[in-house]
Amino acid sequence: MTALLEVDGLVKHFVADRSVFGTPRAFVKAVDGVSFRVEAGKTLALVGESGCGKSTVSRLVLRLIEPDAGSVRFDGRDLLALDANELRAFRRSAQIIFQDPYASLNPRMTVSQILTEPLALHDLVPPPRRRERVEELLRLVGLEPRFARRYPHEFSGGQRQRIAIARALAVEPKLIICDEPVSALDVSIRSQILNLLRDLQDRLGLAYIFVSHDLAVVKHIADRVAVMNLGEIVETADTATLFASPRHPYSRALLSAIPVPNPRAKRSRILLQGEMPSALNPPPGCRFHTRCPYVVERCRIERPQLLADTDGHATACHRTAELPPPDAIVLADSAFSPALERLVAAFTGTTEGTSGAGVGINNAASPPGA
Repeated sequence: MTALLEVDGLVKHFVADRSVFGTPRAFVKAVDGVSFRVEAGKTLALVGESGCGKSTVSRLVLRLIEPDAGSVRFDGRDLLALDANELRAFRRSAQIIFQDPYASLNPRMTVSQILTEPLALHDLVPPPRRRERVEELLRLVGLEPRFARRYPHEFSGGQRQRIAIARALAVEPKLIICDEPVSALDVSIRSQILNLLRDLQDRLGLAYIFVSHDLAVVKHIADRVAVMNLGEIVETADTATLFASPRHPYSRALLSAIPVPNPRAKRSRILLQGEMPSALNPPPGCRFHTRCPYVVERCRIERPQLLADTDGHATACHRTAELPPPDAIVLADSAFSPALERLVAAFTGTTEGTSGAGVGINNAASPPGA
């Protein structure tokens, strides 16, 4: 089946220094050969440390930033070959939700004006019906139509993020890129936004690229996960497979940092040693070898390829087959403590404390503590 979005060999290097004559002398290798696919109606999560290139990839996909190399195909069309008019038409099919809703919403425009602008730009709704469409969008994201006359500063952070989601939905897109959409929100508000995103995906058949550093959140919203390190994807797999059996040492270190809501649980936290390399001058070979506890000489010389097995679990590591089993590193049992399970069960009216979807999301919304 043809994927909705296909990214192959995406590269973006930013000029960091120039000579007195303007010749580039140093580059930040923000994205260096990233490839992935997103199926219609599915969610791909891009995860990794701050500065690994997640947000840059999301902007490259929408051509908010022009890539240096690689290809991006959306619904079978080559996005890098589109002219200005074709690119504007394409953006009706792909939208983005930014991390900070206060910064991404125009403070001088009312909610009605913010939501009417994309309708007018793409000529989707005739002027007499635009007010009615704005009210529909506000109801869709759980806000009252009377809020349409207010300005962004009159709302809470969670309400502003709902407005940003409504703006993205206004043009009826097939793909929405969620760039850290809940990281700036309180824990209780995170669960509401995550549940809203899941509900909208089920109702409208949306595909998401979910950019996050919080693996606990990713576990509950993504169908597939791609782990990034220093501009490269080092591992990609179905969400359940990655969390149950991570193969790359970097993925295992990230997963070991997820807090477990069980104070009695014993686990082995992986603390990476050494300095994190700079994207300005990444090391040769595997870019993780300066912090990897399993490094050998080959890792320092030869760059590993991202190779997939028959199940689609791909890993960029020379020593994948030699590493210890993941259950010795990543705690498999992430259940609540017995007392907390009984409390949650009584509160939700279920027989199992972790069976409710809302409970799972609230657990997911906890900060990673990394």
